[in-house]
Amino acid sequence: MQPADIVYLNGEYVKKDEACLSPFDRGFLFAHAAYEVTAVFGGKLIDFDAHMARLVRTLDGIDIPRDVLAERLKSLHEELISLNGVTEGFVYLQVTGGAYGRRDFGGPETLVPGLFLFCETRNLIGDKARYGVSAITVEDQRWKRRDYKTTQLLSQALAYREAERGGAFGAILHEDGMVTEAASANLWVVRDAETLVTRNLGRQILPGITRQSVLDHMGRIGMTVEERVITLDELKTAREVFTTSATGLVLPVVELDGKPVGVGKPGPVTRRVQGQYYRGIGADIDARAPWLNEV
Repeated sequence: MQPADIVYLNGEYVKKDEACLSPFDRGFLFAHAAYEVTAVFGGKLIDFDAHMARLVRTLDGIDIPRDVLAERLKSLHEELISLNGVTEGFVYLQVTGGAYGRRDFGGPETLVPGLFLFCETRNLIGDKARYGVSAITVEDQRWKRRDYKTTQLLSQALAYREAERGGAFGAILHEDGMVTEAASANLWVVRDAETLVTRNLGRQILPGITRQSVLDHMGRIGMTVEERVITLDELKTAREVFTTSATGLVLPVVELDGKPVGVGKPGPVTRRVQGQYYRGIGADIDARAPWLNEV
């Protein structure tokens, strides 16, 4: 799949092939930039306010002004998906430290942010959600402020490349024998039929918006969620594993390091989570995920 034809860049809607970025932009030179990815389902933005709240937190944390952006971001998202006719997929937003004609680590006292958005049509509830995906474990080598959603993604990109070379879909990161999260998603393990475990929030992981939405849904149906450290051994012996993210929603992991997770197919607890989340975003289960009724 490819990005839709029209993008937004620094005040203008332009064709993606005609969008031009200054090579002196701090996002390009220093990865001094924040980003968000908001799912679109049924033509509507999912969890938009939560995504924007996290963006504000990241911008404050990496010293990029955000007051000039706040009033127009939702309308920019809505206009972009309308221009491109996207009813299901996502919108990517990136805010950089801006360009000022030179490469200078500190930069001016007050930065003028750069702003870029694009969208893409994608089937959010498809075969990966139905059949599950494979993953490998990779040592986590990211910087120490993983709770900020910045474009410093080289370690994650390399983890994905390693996974692809090994014939897997994605990677699950760990350090000192403890699991942090997947390369671009939060991780969950199923302890028993009524208990889920996911890594507790802190600087070690990104506070996922879909993660929080799943937590809310699980609380409403009385399922217990333990937010704590997960050991690598616990991951590898889990009965079920799944990830959550804006572009994958709830994805079962059915193979890890070449070995089956549990019985090697999505389990009943993961299916229950998928069903609750899909209904929460307005999905017609019979039309979009009839396989959930097979559990």
